[in-house]
Amino acid sequence: MNNNNLDELQTIYFANEIIINIIISFFYGLLISYIYKKTHKGLSYSQSFMITNIFLSVIVCVVIMTIGNSISRAFALVGALSIIRFRTVIKDSKDIVYIFWSLTAGLACGTGSYFLVFASASLISIIALILHKTNFGSIYKSEFILQFTYFAKNTESKTEASYLKILKDNCSNFTLLNSEPKNENKSIRLTFDINLKEDCDVNKFILDISNSKYISEANIVASHNDVDY
Repeated sequence: MNNNNLDELQTIYFANEIIINIIISFFYGLLISYIYKKTHKGLSYSQSFMITNIFLSVIVCVVIMTIGNSISRAFALVGALSIIRFRTVIKDSKDIVYIFWSLTAGLACGTGSYFLVFASASLISIIALILHKTNFGSIYKSEFILQFTYFAKNTESKTEASYLKILKDNCSNFTLLNSEPKNENKSIRLTFDINLKEDCDVNKFILDISNSKYISEANIVASHNDVDY
């Protein structure tokens, strides 16, 4: 086999490796975006951030393959990329982790470390889903958030407030989260974190609260996310 044939085989091999690395980095970026979407909490969700993760993984993969083993290329790319300024504010600190994950994915794919690619994709995804499912680090594990305005009367000053009996009858546990005076201190806006009993109907519960004496503006919302006060 002559040198020309060897050169052609090497060219085909490197071309196939480049295509494979880019394809793998693309699917890795898709996985990162999917995990981000499944585990996201709060109001800062952004479709553009998901697309950014995919592009970031692929582009870093291409950059690493471009550098190869050339130190001069590395310095040249650092100089070229240093003129780029990103001014987008990251609202959620967890989003920074996903950016680093995308960068790492591109690095692994660009160097052809396929075992590291599949091992990191599997294990990091499992860790992210476990932390999401267990709601790790949350202060409260709420089922519902209950809010209502309570008009305190002298008739109840010496006895238990009417709403407390309803809460005890229908909730397995409840915690007062916030108490705010309203209407020149004539009423109080109360916020509770509650877990209803298994046999309790949420619609009947809110009706009982609304029809209770000295209570108005009652509402209840599902709370599957962390509630920080």
